[in-house]
Amino acid sequence: MTLPKTLARWLITALFIAISPISTLAQGQNSITNVVTTEQVRAELMAYAPDGADPGKTVWVGLQLNHIPEWHTYWKNSGDPGQPTELTWTLPTGVLAGDIAWPLPHKMPLGTLMNYGYEGSVLLPVPLTITPDFKPSPLSPELEIKLRASWLVCRQECVPQDGEFVLRLPVQSSTALNASVFDAAFQAQPLALKTPGSITLDGQQIKLSVPGLPASLQGQKLDLFPETPEVVEPAAAWTQAWQGDVWTASLPMAVHRGADPTLMPMLLVAESAGQRRGYLTQAQVSGTWPALAPVAELSPAAAVPVAPLPTSVPPSFWLALLGALLGGMILNLMPCVFPVLAIKVVSFTRHADDRRGHRISGLAYSAGVVLSFVALGALMIALRGAGEQLGWGFQLQSPAVVAALAVLFTVIGLNLAGLFEFGQFVPGNLATLEAKNPAVNAFLSGMLAVVIASPCTAPFMGASLGLALNLPALQALAIFAMIGVGMALPYLAASWSPALARLLPRPGAWMDTFRRAMAFPMFATVVWLVWVLGQQTGIDGASALLALLVGLALVIWALTLHGRARLPVAVFSIATVAMMTWATGQNIVTFSEPTSTAVSTTRWQAWAPGKVEALVASGSPVFVDFTAAWCVTCQYNKKNALANAELLADMEAKKVVLLRADWTRRDPAITAALANLGRSGVPVYAMYQPGKAPVVLSEILSVADVRGAMVGL
Repeated sequence: MTLPKTLARWLITALFIAISPISTLAQGQNSITNVVTTEQVRAELMAYAPDGADPGKTVWVGLQLNHIPEWHTYWKNSGDPGQPTELTWTLPTGVLAGDIAWPLPHKMPLGTLMNYGYEGSVLLPVPLTITPDFKPSPLSPELEIKLRASWLVCRQECVPQDGEFVLRLPVQSSTALNASVFDAAFQAQPLALKTPGSITLDGQQIKLSVPGLPASLQGQKLDLFPETPEVVEPAAAWTQAWQGDVWTASLPMAVHRGADPTLMPMLLVAESAGQRRGYLTQAQVSGTWPALAPVAELSPAAAVPVAPLPTSVPPSFWLALLGALLGGMILNLMPCVFPVLAIKVVSFTRHADDRRGHRISGLAYSAGVVLSFVALGALMIALRGAGEQLGWGFQLQSPAVVAALAVLFTVIGLNLAGLFEFGQFVPGNLATLEAKNPAVNAFLSGMLAVVIASPCTAPFMGASLGLALNLPALQALAIFAMIGVGMALPYLAASWSPALARLLPRPGAWMDTFRRAMAFPMFATVVWLVWVLGQQTGIDGASALLALLVGLALVIWALTLHGRARLPVAVFSIATVAMMTWATGQNIVTFSEPTSTAVSTTRWQAWAPGKVEALVASGSPVFVDFTAAWCVTCQYNKKNALANAELLADMEAKKVVLLRADWTRRDPAITAALANLGRSGVPVYAMYQPGKAPVVLSEILSVADVRGAMVGL
């Protein structure tokens, strides 16, 4: 039985069997506890319920972050580039979470930038309201509190981190172990002023007046933190004065203002004898905000627009469709896709006279490809619309998906090499059903082709995909559909054109040789996937996956045996693989500790949020390589254009700072940076220069491209 006729069976069965144990392990890869420790932060979920957690009570919970020296996290307004800590709660019915009662932040200058945040130890308290709808179990009267937290911890570089926490509090008993920590946080909370403040707009200045401050503060200098981001320039100089009992300030408006608020909450902080005290005011804005500054367009031909895309159909949309069509056609040449397409096309020679069957198969295969691309695009658009920071190829940022694909390609390779036929493992009636439904097999073949091709799409159509994810849904889905049309077109043409079919060689022994030869691209793909997994989970994860693949080959071989030996050998091999999965499978799906400062050579520095802006502000040109271990094109460019000794010497002579943004693991900060450049996947290469818009280079990078971007340095 040849591969094309069996794709329906092994796509469903092999994927289900392979992924099920790995997915189960993936769910438990991050142990849920009330303490998460990283290299920079110790995070602990604490609770304070001195009166229990009965209905009608308020329970306080809080995430305490203990930073190592010189590292910090951010306040609700991070100031210049940064990201506030986010808390997502999972609570029983009838329990409602309030907002974070943010402690008083500190100003932390970084070159020409200014951040607002916390160093040392800080508690982020949150009130939980227990309503009458909360019904604890009579057998276990507990309140279960689950938290998923994410924070950005920075020094010169930044590391996005997250953790999952759980606490179980007795409903009718007191929980006050951390009373002193919460009491200190409550006492340090800012006081709300009864009299509101006012703001008058004067050109590029924000004139603030705040009455109602304590008389003891008159004459003192105060610190100010605007809660609304991107309105006040954080690092710019500002003035303050007292006019009787009214405190006034003149604040510089943000150069790239992001909002036109009518009401601005402000936090004022006074410090006396080492004690800090905060005061909250709501300032009503009078006047009209100046028009928002437009985002500059890029002038070089190789650049992409950074400005938000309009909702109407832009002329570039039609070019994006053409690029998607051509890129989809190129995907058929990928090492993991070509064997599937080639064997399906060669299968025409077995039934040269069945023109109707060929055409139905071609249409079904095309439908599977196009619908799969549309479905994958719709999923990504929906997730991004829900707030997820995802880019194209995001599935390969999951070790479980990488491992499952390695299992799938191993099974395909062993089948192509002739070790087994899928018909040996299925009942006769299922094989008969498969033979009666070639259109279903072709449709599922198209789905499989998309699964194995999607990681390869970004290098060939980065601009089209980046544009698609910023267009209205229907236009975006049209681009995804066009990628599918381009990928399906060669097979569809061969199935409908007798002239093309006649160019194929006659059936013969060469077909079996060709089929076996196609196993080697599959095994090469497995090597690549194991290497990708090693970048994510370390040597232990890669070794565990290799061992399981060997065990999988043993199981398949055992099932091909005949006679009395088949049953005991098969049972032994299956038991061996099961024990191996239980013992080492956790290593496959558990990320190794990140090394945020590790880069491939000493010339390169690790990218971090805000680092580009800080370097450009200091007058340095910056070249950023957005890359990932699972991106084949990225690795090719890294070994060729980006390893050119003369080019590197020129960049060093022109004092170009080289940054590498590694997207092998999911990183929302890198995803956002890619989106700002109009891209959704890697590779992406960008040159930043002071006073100029960023220039995005070609995905297939050349030395000439980089030299062209450095003109004028």
